[in-house]
Amino acid sequence: MKWSKKHVSDIQIAYIGGGSKLWAWKLMADLALEPALSGTIRLYDIDTDAAEKNALVGNQLKDRADAPGKWNYTVAYNLKDALTGVDFVIISILPGTLDEMESDVHLPERLGIYQSVGDTAGPGGMIRALRTLPMYAEIAEAVKAYSPDAWVISYTNPMTLCVKSLYDTFPQIKAFGCCHEVFGTQKVLANIAAETLGLESIDRRDIHVNVQGINHFTWFDDASYQNIDLFPIYKSYIEKHFAEGWSDPDRPWEKSTFNCRHRVKMDLFNQYGYIAAAGDRHLAEFMPGDSYLNDPETVQKWMFGLTRVSFRRQQYAERLKRRERLITGEEKMELIPSGEEGVLIIKALVGLDRIVSNVNIPNTNRQISNLPESAVVETNALFYRDHIRPVDAGAVDEKLKELMMPHIENHERILEASKSCNIELVVQAFKEDPLVKAKCKDGAEIRRLVEDMIQNTISYLPEGWKK
Repeated sequence: MKWSKKHVSDIQIAYIGGGSKLWAWKLMADLALEPALSGTIRLYDIDTDAAEKNALVGNQLKDRADAPGKWNYTVAYNLKDALTGVDFVIISILPGTLDEMESDVHLPERLGIYQSVGDTAGPGGMIRALRTLPMYAEIAEAVKAYSPDAWVISYTNPMTLCVKSLYDTFPQIKAFGCCHEVFGTQKVLANIAAETLGLESIDRRDIHVNVQGINHFTWFDDASYQNIDLFPIYKSYIEKHFAEGWSDPDRPWEKSTFNCRHRVKMDLFNQYGYIAAAGDRHLAEFMPGDSYLNDPETVQKWMFGLTRVSFRRQQYAERLKRRERLITGEEKMELIPSGEEGVLIIKALVGLDRIVSNVNIPNTNRQISNLPESAVVETNALFYRDHIRPVDAGAVDEKLKELMMPHIENHERILEASKSCNIELVVQAFKEDPLVKAKCKDGAEIRRLVEDMIQNTISYLPEGWKK
């Protein structure tokens, strides 16, 4: 890297999963909009054609007047070439195909187990982890060999287990996981506060929060705007609007299966007195399966969506068509900030700024004092020149800890199962998962579900699972 006044050039970034049809484009836009940074992005993907096409898309941005951040996109064809001598590693991978995702999400429905996302908790999240963790272990070994001092930023789900695998494989790794779910809840609070206080608008970054929890199951025990405690405002709003929830004008619930009316988080506030800080689709999967995800009709009542894999197939086809339009110039990439903070964090880590953002890292500093040290937790952290300092988030309420611990314990089981190819640990994890536990008590049926789900993804699992 080269520093010149308030600009850092020649930054070397490896993007693992560089053929992405969504996250890569978001990163390209954010980097193009940041005038203080420039360098090279090495795109690496097992789908080399996808990475090569993304390099074409990215390199089109260099000559645009509205892109002050100038980056060169190259393709790496192996991990050694991708990682050697880099400053940052960004990982955003999707192990398996939509066929595997179809099994993850929909096969548990035969036992009445519904999943609104299927990538973090529940049966889908655990089986997805079994595909993903071996790849993460391989990446961690490669980082150790070729770029041990690089900062590693993970955007892959299941986030907690992915970060856990990186540290399990290479304990000295400088890695963390980023997630935007907290930002969405800040936006909800900003809009409710603006409406209540009679203000035109409030930037979500001006909503100051204390973050506690595990990824996609995070909570605020403190939230404020300037000198105003937002808890009474949020409580009052729920009392008046619980029936219809809150509708994001930018993301109306009726327009997309990914949106919601935030009634689940309102209900959780009524039950526990804390603000659940993730989207309803994620929050629901951490709770018992006979509550918010009991059946499709229940989901509809709570005003969020079940993400059908058929819908994802449609999305994927549309993104392929868009990529071709971007390559040919038929469509011009819109340079709109993604709302992610990855580039802002990079800017801080190279020494140009300081930023506080939510982050997923091991609880080594006991930033959440009453959760296990071995757990990967989500709290705020301070980023500055080559440092990350987790913020002391205090203890989580015991009622919330009780909700989190089955998932934290399952993270240990699934990580060990991934390393040892031990189906018994997966069966045990399924039995302890709240979605499964509330919907099926038959151990034989649960075992058959595990066996069938593993068989449906066997081509993406290590040889040990095939014995």
